[in-house]
Amino acid sequence: MATNDFPTPAESKFPAGSVNRFLEVAKSQIGYIEGPKDNETKYGKKYGTNFQPWCGAYVNWCGEEAGVKIPKTVYTPAGAAAFKKAGQWIDAQVADPEPGDIAYFNFPGVSGICHVGIVAIDNEDGTVICYEGNTTGDGKKGSQRNGGEACRQLRAFKKNSKKVPISIVGFGRPKFKV
Repeated sequence: MATNDFPTPAESKFPAGSVNRFLEVAKSQIGYIEGPKDNETKYGKKYGTNFQPWCGAYVNWCGEEAGVKIPKTVYTPAGAAAFKKAGQWIDAQVADPEPGDIAYFNFPGVSGICHVGIVAIDNEDGTVICYEGNTTGDGKKGSQRNGGEACRQLRAFKKNSKKVPISIVGFGRPKFKV
């Protein structure tokens, strides 16, 4: 896919460094598909990690394009550790997520943190809507942590009435400028 197919949105009413600008940039990338080779993306190219899983590169790219400083999370366990070290981590069991939080995931069959996304909406029922890179869209078969698309996903961090499986282990909370 050509890099210019999903450009950063033009300057908007949302100032650089704000949660709204971060979400605006992340949302603008929904629909991006890797390729032509497996895990080949503009996000990985920017961070020197092309041809590797790119969920973290997507999150870092969105932050940089939006003027939001976040810990390098290209390697997801290191991103979570950086938020913990900075005192900006919230465990899922006690979380009250906010838009712009960075959600860290563990999916069945994998040990430890293996995926990352950006909280867009807290549904206030134990679930959130996230913008994620390198996942698989609704209704499609494929990996949730290496699926090749930037998608909007419904995810859970607590037991919920929607019966969405719990996959979020915690959240990093960036310090927004505005």
